[in-house]
Amino acid sequence: MTQSAMILLAHHGSSDARWRAPFETLEQNLQPSVGKPVVLAFTELSEPSLEPRVAELTAQGISRLEILPLFFAAGRHLREDVPGQLEEIARQHSVSLHLLDPVGQHSAFVDAHASIVESQAQDL
Repeated sequence: MTQSAMILLAHHGSSDARWRAPFETLEQNLQPSVGKPVVLAFTELSEPSLEPRVAELTAQGISRLEILPLFFAAGRHLREDVPGQLEEIARQHSVSLHLLDPVGQHSAFVDAHASIVESQAQDL
């Protein structure tokens, strides 16, 4: 049986812990409802990055990883940099890696943002 997990991939990072807090809250809140391990990683600046997260999960027996980019759109990082990282990581670890579409391309994400904008406009 394949053991799977999800990595929430946040862009860049910050030395300011307040910047990380919403991502860490998302990681904690998703864990119980997803039905598999959910962990956070960053592309740059903040730790942990992708490779240590993959190493940690494969050491736990995970053989399939879905990487969900917490990005609005697929720019150069998601089209070039991240796939290149994943190719290198796959050479180092025995794991199946699947890069998912960024959250910004999901209709529920767009609907949620539209609702926020509408509610803010009504408060003016």
